[in-house]
Amino acid sequence: MAVLLLTLVTLAYAGYNIFIRFSGGHAPAGASTTIVATLCLQAGAVLVSTCFLAFLVVQGGHSFRLTTPAYLWALAAGVCIGLAEVGYFYLFGGIAGIRPLPASLVVPTVVTGTVVVALLVSWLVLRESISVAQVLGAALVVAGILVMFLGRRAAIA
Repeated sequence: MAVLLLTLVTLAYAGYNIFIRFSGGHAPAGASTTIVATLCLQAGAVLVSTCFLAFLVVQGGHSFRLTTPAYLWALAAGVCIGLAEVGYFYLFGGIAGIRPLPASLVVPTVVTGTVVVALLVSWLVLRESISVAQVLGAALVVAGILVMFLGRRAAIA
């Protein structure tokens, strides 16, 4: 069951990344911001979460109470994803003088970059142990990102 859920979450996250690219690619030449598209994205997320909440309420037997720190960390995560969404739309939409970047560069950089950042935070802040294989994998990710950028220097100038 965990593998199925992991697969569904991966596909949903991939859809999130690709659909932002589609949306950003449709920004008209005269647009000065993509913030309304960001709000649309967030409205979609609220709709899905509200439907799931309604399903759980109807199903019954669930406790919805969390600790204050759980809510505050969730809020911090929401701020981070909101900032990422705004940035994504600007990267893909070519708004505010930023040249639009291809999804084939932006999405792999962001997604694999989060792997490296998460590994570092897990080790430095959460004090989780990491293996040599994980460090090697992170180094390969960084090398891969560098290779991707070196091959597309003109696209990011």
